[in-house]
Amino acid sequence: MYHMRTVSVRDLRYDFKSIERILLEGEDVQITKRRRPIARLVPEPTTNPTLPDFVGRLQSIYGNECLKVSGAEIVGMDRDRY
Repeated sequence: MYHMRTVSVRDLRYDFKSIERILLEGEDVQITKRRRPIARLVPEPTTNPTLPDFVGRLQSIYGNECLKVSGAEIVGMDRDRY
């Protein structure tokens, strides 16, 4: 049987670190005020976002010409400018 952890509003205000630990473990937390449930905290699902293909995007916009100069060369050219 599944039992949800119960904390009061006072615990939420003054001892959030322990509630955060419960949420990081993946458990739901029920918030009560005067022993009556008023809310439920549900942990955010952990998914690793995939990054877009920046190099592919640059090649589709500018072609292969923009990738011939490295970042270090651009910084060197910028420093020699002054």
